[in-house]
Amino acid sequence: MISTELIFATNNPNKVKEISKIVPANIRVNSLKDADINIDIPEPYNTLEENASEKSRTIFTLAKQNCFSEDTGLEVDVLNRMPGVKSARYAGEPTNDEKNIEKLLNEMTGKANRSARFRTIISLIWDNKEYFFEGICEGKILNEKRGENGFGYDPVFVPNGSHKTFAQMDIEEKNLYSHRRKAFDKLVKFLHNPII
Repeated sequence: MISTELIFATNNPNKVKEISKIVPANIRVNSLKDADINIDIPEPYNTLEENASEKSRTIFTLAKQNCFSEDTGLEVDVLNRMPGVKSARYAGEPTNDEKNIEKLLNEMTGKANRSARFRTIISLIWDNKEYFFEGICEGKILNEKRGENGFGYDPVFVPNGSHKTFAQMDIEEKNLYSHRRKAFDKLVKFLHNPII
């Protein structure tokens, strides 16, 4: 079995730890810090796919190594799928989870339709070719926050099939529904049998 390294275009150690647990044993996942890359990659585009691609292509150009990135957005039906690609900066700069949630709940005041979804797109560059993997979690937005775990919009999002918000779940329970885990699982399946 040939060992290889794969750069994950993130400086979030929790994300690196999560993916490291499920990739094949011969693949080592490195963060940007592990790869000695100190760069803030812009996300200028209007789709998750384009932003994920921008990040992975930037890192591949710098490191000349197989790498991947992910971009995630919350899409609320009654808000025309906003905040979507702008989820992290919905309430402006600098990013602030509390302000983002406050803005979301204010804009949904009186709205009967609470349906929404989290969507994750992974862009993988493997042997000079780019591959995309998508994970989706359907659910609804509550009127108020519940739970202390997670991050982002987790306190107000309940996935279909559960009565808990993501912020009320531990990581094992969240992974039963998680959009990011669904996308990661598709990536890992590819890494076990990459296209030659």
